[in-house]
Amino acid sequence: MALVKRANRHAEIVAGGGHTLVPAMVAAAGGTARTRFLEFFAAQIRNPHTRRAYGRAVADFLTWCEENQVTSIAAVQPLHVASWIEMQTRAVSAPTVKQQLAGIRHLFDWLVIGQIVPANPAASVRGPSHTVKEGKTPVLSAEEARALLDSIAVTTIAGLRDRALIATMVYSFARIGAVLSMNVEDVYTQQRRLWVRLREKGGKAHAMPCHHNLETYLTAYIEGADVVGDPRGPLFRTISRSKGRPLTRTRLQQAEAYQMTARRRVAAGIATKIGNHSLRGTAITTYLKNGGTLEKAAQMANHASTRTTQLYDRRREELSLDEVERIRV
Repeated sequence: MALVKRANRHAEIVAGGGHTLVPAMVAAAGGTARTRFLEFFAAQIRNPHTRRAYGRAVADFLTWCEENQVTSIAAVQPLHVASWIEMQTRAVSAPTVKQQLAGIRHLFDWLVIGQIVPANPAASVRGPSHTVKEGKTPVLSAEEARALLDSIAVTTIAGLRDRALIATMVYSFARIGAVLSMNVEDVYTQQRRLWVRLREKGGKAHAMPCHHNLETYLTAYIEGADVVGDPRGPLFRTISRSKGRPLTRTRLQQAEAYQMTARRRVAAGIATKIGNHSLRGTAITTYLKNGGTLEKAAQMANHASTRTTQLYDRRREELSLDEVERIRV
C-alpha cells in the first residue's frame, strides 16, 4: 500500500510493492527508527486524507532538514521546527500550517514513545494564530439549489445518478465521502419512510430519514439503474464508456463527483463556483433560515458540537448584503 508518493529524491515514503524507501535522515537513525517511522503512517493514522496531508508535511519538513545539514531524525531540534514553520507561514494559509505542525508533532510523539528520539522537538513550537467564526466554502441560495436539481435531465442513467447524488448531499447534510461510501443496502425502508445510512468521519454511523424529494430521486435512480439486486454493491457508480453507457460496479470517487457537480453547476447557469462541500453548507443554511434550530442541525449533520455547525451558517452574509445596499450615493 502506498502511503505517500512524492517526486523528490529525499521524501518518498512507500510501503509495499517489494520495496521500502524512507528519507535518508530516518534511515540514518537505524532499522528500528525506519520501522517505527513507517508504522506511524500505516498503523496510527486511519483516515486516508489525514495520512496524505501528514505525509506531505513530514516529507517537506525532512527534505528541508536534510538541505540544512540535519543528518539524523534524532538531531532535529525545536529551532529547526520553528524555522520551517515560520517559512511555511509565508507560503501557505494558517490552517494549513497548523495542520502541518500537527503532523510533525504527532510523528515525533510516536517516535518518543518508541524511544527513537529523547524528546519531541515540535512540542514547544507554536503555530500561527487562526480564529474562524464562519466558513469560507461558497454556498448556494435555496433557489439556486432548486434550479441545479431541476436542470438535470433524467432521461439517462447518468442524469438519475447525478440528481440523486446531489440531492443526497443537500437533503441529508452528508459529506461527500459519506455519500460515496454508501452501498445499495444503505438506502432502506423504516417506519414507512425511506432512510439513508451514512458513515461519517471517524467511523461514526449515522442514519437520516429521507426528505420526500430525496425519496423520489433515490427511488427513481435505484429502479432506473436496476441495482436493487446488488445490495452490497456501491450505490453511486461510474458510467461505462461502452455502447449505451451503462453503470459499472466501480464506486464513484470524490474527484469525479467534484467534476460532475462543476459540470451541472455550469449547465444550470449558476455563477457561484461550488464544490461538493458547498451543498452541505447550502442545506444547513437553508434549514436554519426556515426555522430549524442549531442543535437539530448539528444532530442532522452529525457534528459533535454546535460550534462546528455554526461555521456552515451563512445567514449573516445576507444581512451584510442588505446593509451594504443602504449606502445610497
